Amino acid sequence: MWKQGKRKSKNGKNGAASPASYLDLGADNLAKLRAMHEAQETLPRTESDLEDPPGYRSYALNNYRELPQVARLSDEAQFAIEVVSRVLPFKTNSYVVDELIDWDDVPNDPIFVLNFPQRDMLLPHHFEEMAALVRRGADKIEIDAAANRIRLELNPHPAGQMDHNVPTLGETRLTGMQHKYQETVLFFPSNGQTCHAYCTFCFRWPQFVGMDELKFAMRETELLVDYVRAHPEVSDVLFTGGDPMIMRTRNLARYIVPLLQACLPNLRTIRIGTKALGYWPYRFLTDEDADELLDLFRRVTAAGIHLAFMAHFNHPRELSTDAVKQAIARIRETGAEIRTQSPLMRNINDSPEAWSEMWREQVRLGCVPYYMFIARDTGAQHYFSVPLARAWEIFRDAYNSVSGIARTVRGPSMSADPGKVEVLGVTSIGGKKVFALRMLQGRNPDWAMRPFFAEYDPKAVWLSDLKPAFGEKRFFFEEELEKRYREDDDRRRVKPLVPVI
Repeated sequence: MWKQGKRKSKNGKNGAASPASYLDLGADNLAKLRAMHEAQETLPRTESDLEDPPGYRSYALNNYRELPQVARLSDEAQFAIEVVSRVLPFKTNSYVVDELIDWDDVPNDPIFVLNFPQRDMLLPHHFEEMAALVRRGADKIEIDAAANRIRLELNPHPAGQMDHNVPTLGETRLTGMQHKYQETVLFFPSNGQTCHAYCTFCFRWPQFVGMDELKFAMRETELLVDYVRAHPEVSDVLFTGGDPMIMRTRNLARYIVPLLQACLPNLRTIRIGTKALGYWPYRFLTDEDADELLDLFRRVTAAGIHLAFMAHFNHPRELSTDAVKQAIARIRETGAEIRTQSPLMRNINDSPEAWSEMWREQVRLGCVPYYMFIARDTGAQHYFSVPLARAWEIFRDAYNSVSGIARTVRGPSMSADPGKVEVLGVTSIGGKKVFALRMLQGRNPDWAMRPFFAEYDPKAVWLSDLKPAFGEKRFFFEEELEKRYREDDDRRRVKPLVPVI
């Protein structure tokens, strides 16, 4: 399918892209960037053109039965898809279906589980409630009402996202942003709040289920610029979603270019959180504005801003296709750095071999292994969660089997209310078996790298399951965290703010 050769710009000529694709760089930067790009074109290239580029097609509840592979599924499995997808989001695409899923291993194939809803992703009583409605042909209003009731029982916004992470600017509550850690602001571009396909474990599932009151999104780039300018402690802006890479380049540029033009002295890094490399690498290869997208990345790096491409890979197979390898090479050519992360999930990647294979291949392709997360306490956590003790064993065994260059990865880490809590291991102190933990990031920066201990519990899957060790009544951060939360609640009661979406 792939053939070697120089890529073509939009004007049809080999070599550098057309001037328009550089998104109004300015004369000096344009000349430098053109020279750099033209120099790259003289080197042997790793990327290739497609003889017959595949077309993107999405599949969801309304049309997934059009897939011929679905005929392999039992009636029970198809009914489970019908039921669970009324509550949790379901969307896959032609690349995932045709190039990643091993249909001979379905229903156990990990990529299939990653994309297609399974019965046990709902708690039994939730499944039976929704199944009864589907069986009797209930109308959409009744089904949606039941689904919304169930969703609100699934902890839709864990770790204080909705109540304690949303920042303010003057009288305005910026409901399309989050600011939990002092250095980093998250921004949710309004037209980037979908994905090429949905992960069944996704902790941001409320973005996709049509309940506006649960959704983060914002259009006003000017408020983002103003907020970063007003907060000199902010060095990083993370564009997230959804998936910003679902947007056309011209729309993404409307958010990024104003940050560059503002020349904010405190802005050091722009991050882009995305699953596109795993789910649709052709976004960087053959989509009609792929070249313009890479030019936008070059503009960021040419401006002296570090561009961190935060790629989500959940299984080694997502790194196996020619398309993803070529896409990684093209992104790296722009000067962007690709960091990789994933939660550890039962039924998908809960083995040391899966993680060590991922890390080795990521390093070989020039990516930086970054985080192993614990499945968050939301949605179908009961289906995906791995006990913390087992998570640490998997991490340790995988870590021990890779070279030092892959040991940039951190984890297992819980993104919990106080911050990112890392499980350092299980140990014995004074004859007592305990979890050793530390905070990698905290709402209070002073909490970072503070070690603490919890009683050993072989069934614990989340921070809230743990109790302080050695007879302590509370973890070191709890009193201050409760005080912060009370102050947030008091401010909202005394002076309600105007939300901006």
